[in-house]
Amino acid sequence: MRAVRLQEHGDPDVMHVEDVDRPSPDAGELLIEVAAAGVNPVDTYFREGSYEPVGLPFTPGVDYAGTVAEVGEGVDAFEVGDRVYGTGIGNGAHQGAYAEYATVPTDRTVALPDGADAVEAGAAGVAAVTAWRALVDHAALDPAEYALVHGGSGGVGHAAVQIADAVSARVLTTARPEYHDDVSALGADTVLDYTRHDLEGAVVSASNGGVDVVLDHRLDDYLQFDANVAAHDARVIGIGENSPDPGFTDDGAARSKDVTYQFMSMFNTPDLRVPLRGVAHLMATDELSIELAETYNLDEAAAAHRDVLAESYLGKLVVTP
Repeated sequence: MRAVRLQEHGDPDVMHVEDVDRPSPDAGELLIEVAAAGVNPVDTYFREGSYEPVGLPFTPGVDYAGTVAEVGEGVDAFEVGDRVYGTGIGNGAHQGAYAEYATVPTDRTVALPDGADAVEAGAAGVAAVTAWRALVDHAALDPAEYALVHGGSGGVGHAAVQIADAVSARVLTTARPEYHDDVSALGADTVLDYTRHDLEGAVVSASNGGVDVVLDHRLDDYLQFDANVAAHDARVIGIGENSPDPGFTDDGAARSKDVTYQFMSMFNTPDLRVPLRGVAHLMATDELSIELAETYNLDEAAAAHRDVLAESYLGKLVVTP
């Protein structure tokens, strides 16, 4: 089979397509013929070596969707020919999904309903599971609550907008002006330009005095902002930052309203199959679509890794072997 491989950590050019033996599934695993593999910033961290341990040689790709080609010993929940998708591979224990075939453990793989598109599902994992965990599991977002999603055109952001809309929350988000119509079509009630000077006041006004839930992917930029726009008893879910030292300039804004902060990583999910099944249901019922900004073949993996860290695009990038 053909697979993207790297023999050393480094920049995107260390990745090359090689002809390698097709793997066989161990007990509790599936061999899938890969239909699509999402491209995520975390894939670049494994490639450059900032996330350890990762053995070499190595194939990147955390997310996957495809068709079961072989089942390992002890697997009775799946059969050859089943459509599946999942996330959480490519960390050294399992080679990633930038390949024609990949072995995947069944504890992070679920059936893909007929109504769900396999390529979209291949790009869904990290983004949609993170959004689900943040809004459903950690924030316990209720219908009619106001939810602010920072960066509604991004991978996690555009999934979060749709998940919040699916539970009948009132969704506010920020995005570049060129994406406002697209994000509105995904379910956002209010879309604001994140560069506007009066953004804080605009959020408070649009949420009738303050938001109940915030999903924040840039805590170093918005930690204080989140406290300022929060309603009483609001929940702020932090999923990332550009700088590792976010801080308040006035934590009284949070304390005075009993704001709860939860910082999370998708990789701490106790059972990835639970949010994966929820996301699959939303995809199958057309309540969640993964917008594909660009599709790459295996030979274009280096370009995909450069583009995933680019300033802005709508949705997700995906590799299709």
